Amino acid sequence: MKDITPKLINLFKQGYCAPQISRISKKIKEPSTTIHYNIKKLEKEGKIKSYKAVFDYKKIGEGHCTYILVNLLPSRYGSPEEAARDIAKDSRVESIDICTGDYELLVKLRTKDIDEYYEYIKTSVKKFGFAKTVSMTSLKQLKTEFVETED
Repeated sequence: MKDITPKLINLFKQGYCAPQISRISKKIKEPSTTIHYNIKKLEKEGKIKSYKAVFDYKKIGEGHCTYILVNLLPSRYGSPEEAARDIAKDSRVESIDICTGDYELLVKLRTKDIDEYYEYIKTSVKKFGFAKTVSMTSLKQLKTEFVETED
């Protein structure tokens, strides 16, 4: 059988997942039609934006997770949304937030290893106008997307 794992992972990251209505129905003891109706209502109201798979990132070659606090150069400081949108285009960026305090942005980056992270930082300083960064590497993730990851 043809291995399409990388294609599936990429699609799942983009939200190509669907709720398992029968599984939800059994868990909360409600009819599947009620579940379906309420899910569609939440989607229509914009309360659900997307469905996403929760990965074991080590198993898909993205086990190095770094949180990067970013100060932007003065030339980019006035438009953090624009800078964030540019940074978000990189497929390794899992999330990016505009924040208050000593830094303008918080970037969650997923890479294969420390070497790939280092290359990202080297190129991003120039490309996106980083004035200063502080990085924190996650040693172990216990919960993500409201799902506990420990067995």
